[in-house]
Amino acid sequence: MALYAIGDLQGCLDPLRRLLDKVAFDPARDRLWFVGDLVNRGPDSLGCLRFVKSLGEGAVTVLGNHDLHLLCVAHGIEKPRHRDTLDAVLAAPDAAELLEWLRLRPLMHVEGAFALVHAGLVPEWTVPRARELAAEVEAVLQGEGWRGFLQKLYGNQPDRWREDLQGVDRWRTVVNAMTRLRVCAKDGRMDLAYKGEPGEEAGDRVPWFALPHRQSSSHTIVCGHWSALGLRVEGGVISIDSGCVWGRALTAVRLADRHLIQVRCPGSAGPEA
Repeated sequence: MALYAIGDLQGCLDPLRRLLDKVAFDPARDRLWFVGDLVNRGPDSLGCLRFVKSLGEGAVTVLGNHDLHLLCVAHGIEKPRHRDTLDAVLAAPDAAELLEWLRLRPLMHVEGAFALVHAGLVPEWTVPRARELAAEVEAVLQGEGWRGFLQKLYGNQPDRWREDLQGVDRWRTVVNAMTRLRVCAKDGRMDLAYKGEPGEEAGDRVPWFALPHRQSSSHTIVCGHWSALGLRVEGGVISIDSGCVWGRALTAVRLADRHLIQVRCPGSAGPEA
């Protein structure tokens, strides 16, 4: 049995199939972890959703920002953006089933020495605490009030975690960290507007995983989201958004020994941004 973590698909089904062929993936024996963003910008978001869903218990995927965007667009909460490639999902005969399945995915998955999350964690959170907070948000997304929460999901404030945050402010802060975070100020404040490469941060901002007082270092964090960062396997972080949708590569890492497997991607989203 092998456990592979796979980077952001963003609708790139053909590279995923080639990658799984390359590792001789056996669904009866092997398991897959997806770092989120199954959909959008690429050519086959519908195919990606159907395929990952078909794997059942053989796959774990956490929610990414594009997955949440799809849910908001599908339910009339957000308008489509000009580079979205979600029309086939929205028009599919099984759209309701796929969207329901997606809404029930976790924000974070913890197993053994590894923690899977789409983007990052704020420095104050231990992995057990982050998993507790993810569970709070999952209960909202999976409960009767999920539409109301999605209507208030977007926004960059609060930009710093406090234990006394309540309600939507609390849940939005958790979602922003786990699905959007790239860099923090040294005091832990999130800079959610930053999309550049490491080393280009203004002022005292550093990659979220580089803060010396980060409390989640007890586990290896497996994440994606930051395509400008690219592949980064070092210490306690395995970051595997290697920019498939931008024409670079789709990456899998065999977690037992950190062995990397990649396939080249044709790209379909135009200039990266």
